[in-house]
Amino acid sequence: MGVMGNGIESRKTVFVTVGTTCFDALVKAVDSQQVKDELLRKGYTDLLIQVGRGTYVPSKFSGEDGSLAVDYFTFSPSIADYLRSASLIISHAGSGSIFETLRLGKPLIVVVNEDLMDNHQSELAEELADRKHLFCARPQTLHQTIKVMDLESLIPYPPGDAAPVANLFNNFLGFPAD
Repeated sequence: MGVMGNGIESRKTVFVTVGTTCFDALVKAVDSQQVKDELLRKGYTDLLIQVGRGTYVPSKFSGEDGSLAVDYFTFSPSIADYLRSASLIISHAGSGSIFETLRLGKPLIVVVNEDLMDNHQSELAEELADRKHLFCARPQTLHQTIKVMDLESLIPYPPGDAAPVANLFNNFLGFPAD
């Protein structure tokens, strides 16, 4: 394939990140045929999964047969480049990943880890979903979320305005608002 017209421009990558955690339920969900089928239907071509400390290993696919190309890695010094080049991001509910993605103006599905007892993260994700900045899912509903999501309905997160979020965050953590 030559550099010109090799179709790279038409590739749409979905980047999945679990941060530094172990979130096998999310990795299993994105590795499921249901989720991969929905992503293909939505026009995505590549699935790149950052599996973190998880033990579940997704299956790699070249995607040459018209299926979704799937690749994965454990950690990267900076996921910013992956976030920047992705067309859609599916993330755990870590505030760092969420805000980094929103700052880049990328469509985001946050998948809440129901195994975490202390779930401030899900409250934050749900609040941002209510405000239409992102979509919120559970591992078992992820395929459904992808199926019905309308990226046009998302409202860009106001750049540089961390105050409302800081307040939200502090409220969840039980700190008084500024």
